[in-house]
Amino acid sequence: MGDSFGDRVAAAVRATGPLCAGIDPSAALLTEWGLSDDAEGLRSFCRKCVEAFAGTVAVIKPQVAFFERHGSAGMAELERLIVEASAAGLIVIADAKRGDIDSTAEAYADAWLGAASPFAADAVTAHPYLGLGALAPLVRLAAANGRGVLVVARSSNPEGRGLQQAVTSGGTAVEDTLLAEIAALNGSPGIPTGTVGAVIGATLPPSEFPLSQLGGVILAPGLGAQGAGPADVAEHFAGCRPGSVLPSSSRGVLSSGPDPDDLRRNAKSLARELAALMG
Repeated sequence: MGDSFGDRVAAAVRATGPLCAGIDPSAALLTEWGLSDDAEGLRSFCRKCVEAFAGTVAVIKPQVAFFERHGSAGMAELERLIVEASAAGLIVIADAKRGDIDSTAEAYADAWLGAASPFAADAVTAHPYLGLGALAPLVRLAAANGRGVLVVARSSNPEGRGLQQAVTSGGTAVEDTLLAEIAALNGSPGIPTGTVGAVIGATLPPSEFPLSQLGGVILAPGLGAQGAGPADVAEHFAGCRPGSVLPSSSRGVLSSGPDPDDLRRNAKSLARELAALMG
């Protein structure tokens, strides 16, 4: 793959704005769209989303759990979604939140970032709380294949804030230590621009760590239903490199379905508003 993950995200943002549209086919949303809660319903849901979002948003983010709950048939639909979305020119972030050590981490890397894998996405989300170094197999394969790893560093869920804000023996918060380590990885030899990024809740106030120094893509969930508006996103991520922040909305965009034209209009309006505020 030629361009790095960070370069491809920046180009997509320039073309359509920074919005990342979540693909969350929950049982409730499938019912709301008049679809069956099975593999057939997933297929229809995903095809409507690809039709609506191709050329409209920069990135889509399928939440893997909503496919896993349907077993092998659901994972086959996730595979189909990744293929069809990629063919339509969309960047795909698999929201799988994987993370482990040694050979297991290597297997996760092969599954989500390997060139020959049926689930190969442009990037995958990962948990770092076995140590950021444990994600080395994912980082290595992402770097080799022009893909990305987005590390959950600052999540907005209240259950996580105590752990993330805990102060290390070095006197800095865990989340800020992680962000500094990510920045160091992005500045190291052999790691293409923006290979390692971070997941940072859009509802959170600005980080103590200067995000302009991260050097990677920031996925910012929480736009819309979780309470963050476009102005909040622009304020919280001011100073970040243009094209490096992806505000993500799932329910806020998907609630306008199932008509692809309605989805497209909703997403396009939000993408334009974000682009105007974020520059």
